[in-house]
Amino acid sequence: MKHPVLRGFAFFTAFILLGFDLDFRGTLLFAQTSGESLTAVQNYRIGRDLEANGRMGEANRYYDEAVRQCLDLVSRNAADRDTYAAITWALLRQTKYAEVVSWAEQGLNLFTDDYRIVETMGEAYFHLNDYDRSLGCMQRYVNAVPQGERTSVAYFYIAEVFRLRRQYRRADIAYTTALRLSPGLFLWWYRLGLVREALEEYPGAGEAYGQALQLNPNHGESEAALARIRGRTLPGAD
Repeated sequence: MKHPVLRGFAFFTAFILLGFDLDFRGTLLFAQTSGESLTAVQNYRIGRDLEANGRMGEANRYYDEAVRQCLDLVSRNAADRDTYAAITWALLRQTKYAEVVSWAEQGLNLFTDDYRIVETMGEAYFHLNDYDRSLGCMQRYVNAVPQGERTSVAYFYIAEVFRLRRQYRRADIAYTTALRLSPGLFLWWYRLGLVREALEEYPGAGEAYGQALQLNPNHGESEAALARIRGRTLPGAD
């Protein structure tokens, strides 16, 4: 059975997957002054940062160029690890999830230990509602790269799968791990509150919702959740 994703996941995707460094001006300036062409990875990063600033039309031009460059490298048998990483990243941002999986499989056939591609494929599987494969990819990533750049994101997706399957205790553990690594994301705190509320652990849920509101005072869902559980007591959930 396919589970619906709660409202707000789209915001999270736009927020966390984009990254937080806004260095595309520096990359462009370097390319302009050095006379060097941008690589596929650089084009992807510029597109990502433009998207983070709400400039999706411009971002797509850079994503398209990154994909074009990668396809050219593949056609000339000149593709390397970064080629497959960049094409999967760019296609993921364009929500072309089936294509992400296809290219990720090709990349992993050549570079079995490129866990960047494993994690990206896990995200694509999640959005395709293939939660078993998504979970497998994310668990493979965190086991192989426990301090990786995307480890907190991988734990978030693991938690999402468990939450959607109503395995709330496991979801609590995974959200908590994600937040230990990246504590500044209000949506993650809100989701932790949801699973704790489902477990009838109301003090912990209230703490999580409160953290979400500290980070984003305008988050109406967290405010409503706090009002919903106000005055409730822990009935002895295991």
